[in-house]
Amino acid sequence: MKDQACIVGIGETKYSRGTGSGLSLLGLQLQAAVRAVEDAGLRNQQIDGLMPFPGLGTAEEFAANLGIENLRYAATINIGGAAPVASLQSATMAVSCGAADYVLIMGGWNAYSGSRTRQAVNADTSALPGRGIARDYYLPFGLTAPPQWYALMARRHMHEFGTRQEQLGAIAVAMRKHAQLNPNAVMCGRPLTLEDYFKSPVIADPYRLFDCCLETDGAAAVVVTTVERARALKHSPVHIMGVAAAQPYPADEITNRKDIFTTGLSVAAPHAFAMAGIRPSDIDFAEIYDCFTFEVLQQIEECGLCKRGEGGAFVEGGRIELGGALPVNTHGGLLSEAHVLGLNHIVEAVRQLRGDADARQVKDAEIGLVTGWGDFGDGSIAILRR
Repeated sequence: MKDQACIVGIGETKYSRGTGSGLSLLGLQLQAAVRAVEDAGLRNQQIDGLMPFPGLGTAEEFAANLGIENLRYAATINIGGAAPVASLQSATMAVSCGAADYVLIMGGWNAYSGSRTRQAVNADTSALPGRGIARDYYLPFGLTAPPQWYALMARRHMHEFGTRQEQLGAIAVAMRKHAQLNPNAVMCGRPLTLEDYFKSPVIADPYRLFDCCLETDGAAAVVVTTVERARALKHSPVHIMGVAAAQPYPADEITNRKDIFTTGLSVAAPHAFAMAGIRPSDIDFAEIYDCFTFEVLQQIEECGLCKRGEGGAFVEGGRIELGGALPVNTHGGLLSEAHVLGLNHIVEAVRQLRGDADARQVKDAEIGLVTGWGDFGDGSIAILRR
């Protein structure tokens, strides 16, 4: 599938907290979708493939509201926050084999003004990753929300490799620095120091408040088509060089895995790099799904950007900041821009490769990497180029 498809349109809403978006779940996503189609230089009626985020709307209702009369392809990938990047894989297959001409991938939610994650889990335990296992063996012991689940892996990494709290803090500070250069970031205008980080309360040891991603209202969308069709559109296309997705084993459990650090990304990343025909050292920037700080560090390791156990040293000393060896989450990420299910990471990667990132532009960016993380370690990765 190397270079068989391109991202040709991106769209996003304003990202907000406080008073919220003022839009319905459907309306929020439609706004981002329309903007992505317009950015591609297309009309809504030309879209014939739809890939909604799981649980946030159906292809039928999006088609009806967008006026899409010729819907030929519809799919939803059920791997949580890994779904948007994994959707690039399915969209690539769809357009390259002729199942669709233009595939629209969208997602968004009112995750601040609407139902919060813990509220959703408490109201419906079927929403839990792992469902029966999580319900019977996690919930009774107080593991009711993502920071508690993922803290298990973070603490184990500290035990095995000597990873330090300051290294997690370096990730939080870097994301916040980048957000100061992004007017659409929720945390723009609210800088963060390492001292501020250590003053924040502990949420689930070792996670402090600033180790945890934002809860925000917002939506984003992208349009995928073939290289041939992309040539006739308004922007220089961003090529999908390599893309892959996978799940850990067992996918519905964390603590009883043979290796707690082997996630879906551990399997997917080698496939994506082999498809792209490049090495991790060839990457100019990375947009890493940063639901929590340690998940950034872990995915850096599992992508092969450094060896397992060396992620702590890798993120120190400004190495992942703009101007560093590998800028990570140049928009501020889920930690400081907004939590938009990881779709905002794809949007930012496209901006970087178009050269449209303004003050946060990575100089001479040619190749970027985007990851997704879902449920108890589902993983996805896309390698994109100009």
